[in-house]
Amino acid sequence: MTSPVPSPATQPLLGATEIRRLAEEIGVRPTKTLGQNFVIDGNTIRRIVAAANLDPGETVLEVGPGLGSLTLGLLDAAARVVAVEIDPVLAAKLPSTVAAFRPAKAGNLDVVLSDAMRVTELPAEPTALVANLPYNVAVPVVLHLLEHFPSLQHGLVMVQDEVADRMVAGPGSKTYGVPSVKGAWYSQMRKAGVIGMNVFWPAPKISSGLVAFTRHEPPVTRASRVEVFAVIDAAFAQRRKTLRAALAGWAGGAAEAETYLRMAGVDPGARGEVIDVAAYARIAEAKLGFTA
Repeated sequence: MTSPVPSPATQPLLGATEIRRLAEEIGVRPTKTLGQNFVIDGNTIRRIVAAANLDPGETVLEVGPGLGSLTLGLLDAAARVVAVEIDPVLAAKLPSTVAAFRPAKAGNLDVVLSDAMRVTELPAEPTALVANLPYNVAVPVVLHLLEHFPSLQHGLVMVQDEVADRMVAGPGSKTYGVPSVKGAWYSQMRKAGVIGMNVFWPAPKISSGLVAFTRHEPPVTRASRVEVFAVIDAAFAQRRKTLRAALAGWAGGAAEAETYLRMAGVDPGARGEVIDVAAYARIAEAKLGFTA
């Protein structure tokens, strides 16, 4: 008679004791430089994995697996995990941790020693991104991965709560800005929860936010992503100015900026924080049409 296979909800996850023991074994102390805050609460891991809404057949990309607390939960829920880790000591330790805690899943893990901002190829095509991201690079990492891995269809990232608010903000919101608009180019983003400070080691000074995203097609435009993003950057570089003034440098003058804005159906007296990504695409396309 065979023993029943434990469900993901009952599989052991790493707690504070295990995390500190693993760290001590390899001489690791969390560093502010790499933005390392390790999750030490199994229920938080279960909550993150559940919110990620993973299909059992998926390949999940995890950035910054650290000591492996989230990695174990992801292996329980998905077919394969590709973990990108910048710290060579942590990257070297992760396979043995998985082998010890999930021996049957050890072959389902790939560890890539790299900076996530430089990764353009992976050993498997990921369909989901689930990660506890360092606060200082969260937005650039998400945008980079969405750009270079079109196979990513959805995901859930844990970031600093105020960063989460900026990522999901809509036009007209005080927190709407470059992360909001560029994120909207690739996907629909929404807030999926808030995580307290005490589930981390070391505990950060601010709560974390969960951001869920689902990829969609970018706005239909003849302008390239690079051209549209250049308009976005210009508009928010001087966000208190009107678009006519803020886009003057990008357009070659305030009069030219006004021309492109009117061609795009955008009020030249509006500010960048009140228009959506489709409007930015129209502005970029207007310049193309005028200068073609």
